[in-house]
Amino acid sequence: MNWDLAAFLVILIAISLVLWLYDILFLMSRRNELKERMSSELRTEEEIAEVTRPPFLVDLARSLLPIFLIVLILRSFLAEPFRIPSGSMMPTLLVGDFILVNKFTYGIRLPVINQKIISISEPKRGDVVVFRYPEDPKIPYIKRVVGLPGDHLMYHIANKTLYINGEPIPQKTVGSYQGVGEGSGMTGADEKIENLQGVEHSVLLYQNRNFNAVMPYINMTIPPKHYFVLGDNRDNSRDSRFWGTVPEENLIGKAFLIWMNWDRGVNWDRIGQNIR
Repeated sequence: MNWDLAAFLVILIAISLVLWLYDILFLMSRRNELKERMSSELRTEEEIAEVTRPPFLVDLARSLLPIFLIVLILRSFLAEPFRIPSGSMMPTLLVGDFILVNKFTYGIRLPVINQKIISISEPKRGDVVVFRYPEDPKIPYIKRVVGLPGDHLMYHIANKTLYINGEPIPQKTVGSYQGVGEGSGMTGADEKIENLQGVEHSVLLYQNRNFNAVMPYINMTIPPKHYFVLGDNRDNSRDSRFWGTVPEENLIGKAFLIWMNWDRGVNWDRIGQNIR
């Protein structure tokens, strides 16, 4: 069970429903009796309304319940916002990007317990996914899927090349990367276009520098219902090379849109960009 905003909303909805039902079952009949008695006494409508008004908490619950339900449905089944806190997905995603994640791409899950009830599709190679960090499910992570169930993967530290099922993934040099804002520390990295078996995207590499000196050599077959993920900022990302694969049940959704960027101010150029 994941005690996050969804769990908090479920609790608020339950409390609101209890208050509303209590009012319907026990308090409303008393107010109606009082209203009839006051009407027979020829009281004014204002006096009757004042005395027979529902209790404050009941009135508040009835007003907020639809809002709680709408928010829960939107963020649990349609889309959920996240903020990018680090540069591990540069240059695709920058520090301060606010993104939207499609919650139903990989299936419909019940909030809080995260149980899939409807299967829609499976992650594809190249998808940028948000998931619950396997070592601490309370923390959401975002990376790119590079390995699917059954794939054999190798990652060579020396030449920084990814091999999928024995085939090297080609990379084409774009030039020297110029970072901005919180990502300025990556200035000078090699920006390359990686062709992930039909999905092209940018990655950053430092050929003569290794941020992750303890990076292990990877040579493995991906287990069933697990995914191997990497950050696009290959030399500055802790990902499946360090803590292993992502179980299918940890998936939250597919990132699809940057709706805002705030890094020492608004970066208007990034607003509305699709995530590829």
